[in-house]
Order: sequence, then C-alpha cells, then structure tokens
Amino acid sequence: MQDRITEEKIAKYLDTTKRALEKLKVAAPARSFNRKMADSFLEMAQAYYSDALHFRGKGDYVNAFACVNYAHAWLDAGARIGLFDVGEDDKLFTLYE
Repeated sequence: MQDRITEEKIAKYLDTTKRALEKLKVAAPARSFNRKMADSFLEMAQAYYSDALHFRGKGDYVNAFACVNYAHAWLDAGARIGLFDVGEDDKLFTLYE
C-alpha cells in the first residue's frame, strides 16, 4: 500500500525522528549567532514533532505525517549546515558529504 499513511508507516517516521532528536548535539558555541539559530532550528523540530504526536493521537495520520516530515527537515537542515553535531550519522540525517 503505497497510497496510504498507515499506523505502521507513521510509527516508523516518528521513531526515526525521535532517535534523531535524541542523538544530535548543538554544535554552535553558546554566545554565537549560530547558537541562536541552532536553538531555533531545534525548537521548530521539537514543535513539529510534538504536533505530529498530537495528530497521530487523534488518528489524523495525514497531518501527523506532514508534521513529522517538517520536524525531520529542520533536523536535516541543521545537521547539513553544521548547527548540530550528529556524529556523521548519514542514516538518521542528510549530510552534505
């Protein structure tokens, strides 16, 4: 079934994003402009992840799927531009090289 968002599929995406959130470390120094940006990227990812859990709990898999993908996109973007240290994990994150 490639045309449906199933409970199994949303659970897989939520688990992947949860593991990514748990793994990353903010790489930017505390008093730098990049730290403010990193904190903002992480805040956005966490908010969208929370929204995904909320929608999943209501059985709204379409919006849950959209939110978890937005959440992970913020994490990928932060990892790719060096705001987050992800230990060169190219399974959970999309890295530049």
